[in-house]
Amino acid sequence: RRAQTIVPKAVFKPDYRQVLEMADVKAVFVDTPSHLHKQIVLDALQAGKHVFCEAPLATDIEEARAIAKAGAEAKTIFQAGLQYRANKMHNHALTFLGDMGKPVAARAVWNRKTTWKAAAPTPEREKELSWRIYRATSSGLPGEVGIHEFDVISWYLKELPVAVTGFGNPNPKDGMEVPDTVHCVLEYPSGVRMVFQATLCNSYDGSYELLQGPNFAMLIRDQRGWMFKETDSPLLGWEVYARKDKFGDETGIALVADATKLMSQGKEPGKVGTDVSKSALYQAAEAFLGSVRTGKKPAASAEVGFQATVVARLAHDACMENKRIEIPAEALAL
Repeated sequence: RRAQTIVPKAVFKPDYRQVLEMADVKAVFVDTPSHLHKQIVLDALQAGKHVFCEAPLATDIEEARAIAKAGAEAKTIFQAGLQYRANKMHNHALTFLGDMGKPVAARAVWNRKTTWKAAAPTPEREKELSWRIYRATSSGLPGEVGIHEFDVISWYLKELPVAVTGFGNPNPKDGMEVPDTVHCVLEYPSGVRMVFQATLCNSYDGSYELLQGPNFAMLIRDQRGWMFKETDSPLLGWEVYARKDKFGDETGIALVADATKLMSQGKEPGKVGTDVSKSALYQAAEAFLGSVRTGKKPAASAEVGFQATVVARLAHDACMENKRIEIPAEALAL
């Protein structure tokens, strides 16, 4: 009913299979609870549809493997919903990594005071709507939100983690069966460690990814990014003209994607806007539809989606048991 209010001209079907039978539907977005992805994705690919599957690909690793294999073998476009892969700011920041020097440490945060428990008229409906809080149907904070941060760091480092250590809050709120606060440490072959923190109990510090190297640190908050230079690092010519923002005792040099285009439109680069077209999710959807039209490779492949799902799922398992889990290369292979 809510969807019909938002998009009254859309065609609504009670069963997704009815949508797949529609000849004029060329592409589908699979945005159901993670544990329900598999059959929908497989049916959509079998029907010859292009598929955007949100991340994680599935709650279960073997189901994710089945999805990824089908997506990789399909003649249509399959894009994993790792939205930062298509985000202009994350791609813009990527171009500066060569000047950073060898990365030495990484950190990511996702803090938002909210609840994953939904109000519902019956216990059965509540369980369906609150699927993120139940152990059988959820990958927890690492799987539902951390997967995007893990993927950014793996993408930037050009390597996948070999182990993860996790810690979860033993007394979560709202009757949750998964932790509402987690800490993870991902270990990479190069020696870099990524520290990840997430909580549903407090919003301070928001969400971001941070990568540190000998010349500077780089901080990305969705559509905004900054470089924090060391005093002995080489001068980059463009930085003289860049906007500087204060962060306590630190000064961040703003990294602005599409700065020239924005200025030509009379807009000030780096200002926070509410235009949904600038969101990472919108850009991921836009990239997917672009691939459908042109045949261009998707921003996030089936294999990349599978690898990110495995890492996130094992991080969740580590947080559930407060332990270290090794990630062998074969676990990440399709």
